[in-house]
Amino acid sequence: MFYKQQGGGPWGGGPWGGGSGGGGNNPWGGRDRGTGGGSGPPDLEEMLRRGQDRLRRMMPGGFGGGRALWALAGLIVLLWALSGFYRIQPDEQGVELLFGRYVRTTQPGLNYWFPSPAGEVIKPKVTQTNQITVGFRGTGTNVRDVPQESLVLTGDQNIIDVKFIVQWRIQNAGDFLFNMRDPEVTVKVAAESALREIIGRNPLQSVLTNERDSIAQQAREELQSIMDGYKSGVTILDLRIQNADPPKEVIDAFNDVQRAKQDQERLRNEALAYRNDIVPRAEGDAAKMIQGATAEKEKLIKEAEGEAARFTSFYQTYVANKDLTARRMYVETMQEILGKADKVLIDKDSKGGTGVVPYLPLPELQKRTPAAKEGK
Repeated sequence: MFYKQQGGGPWGGGPWGGGSGGGGNNPWGGRDRGTGGGSGPPDLEEMLRRGQDRLRRMMPGGFGGGRALWALAGLIVLLWALSGFYRIQPDEQGVELLFGRYVRTTQPGLNYWFPSPAGEVIKPKVTQTNQITVGFRGTGTNVRDVPQESLVLTGDQNIIDVKFIVQWRIQNAGDFLFNMRDPEVTVKVAAESALREIIGRNPLQSVLTNERDSIAQQAREELQSIMDGYKSGVTILDLRIQNADPPKEVIDAFNDVQRAKQDQERLRNEALAYRNDIVPRAEGDAAKMIQGATAEKEKLIKEAEGEAARFTSFYQTYVANKDLTARRMYVETMQEILGKADKVLIDKDSKGGTGVVPYLPLPELQKRTPAAKEGK
């Protein structure tokens, strides 16, 4: 050994400077283990007995033995067990954890779960509406553009500057806490992806005009589908497009193009209006002419058929009585010819004749007679 032994025995002559006679200066207080005068380690049983005696003297009436210890332990366990009751408010959901592992989600009301440290309950607010802005930051006059988020490519290869707002809420607290590391960033990135996909299917004019609301609704449904695929426990309340304009760098040229398109549309509408005025009138005139020609054709056909029938009937009469028919034809012909003549023939042998032909202005009388009839 590195020290010099002096005397016999395991504790004699050691580094503590004590001998075998029992008066040594050892660290154990000069008592030997199991003897009255020898040196050695302390007696643990003796120390426990002394501690119990001191505790009995401190407590009034004492413990009453081991039953009191068990009763105290049972009371402590009961209080620990009762601490497992907890209340969930109407705007919350309870997420129960057992040794840090998610077990289930509870609804508002009084519930029970394993007390700490075995169990833990997290109570996130599920009725609070969260809002994310994409393409800009700030409100009112303090609005700052974020071009890397707002510039979107349309279906007809044009670039549009779109700013929109997403409103969302927690639907399942358990999925929300344990399936997403950063919920706000996840919702924002998914919203960008959904809106870019929907705008990429539509031309520029659809986004700028009255189809904007329809595009926003399609983007909201697409975003909800993405979040459901992530099992995020998030419900998308609304997606609103705040502003959709061409980029600032090309907005003047874009406005010129829009004005040219408006002029083109105006001229086209005027041409259509003129066509709609001229074509129906021309079609009406054509239909009128066709109807007139058709009527004239029918008239001529009917007259020809009537004349043919009259001639056929007259011919049959002539064949039946040729002399009488010939005389009748002669009389009718002479009547037609002489009825148009201006000269009047008077038989000189008529009654009252003296051989002198009297003058009678018969043509003048014939002209006056129709005029008098018309005056009546």
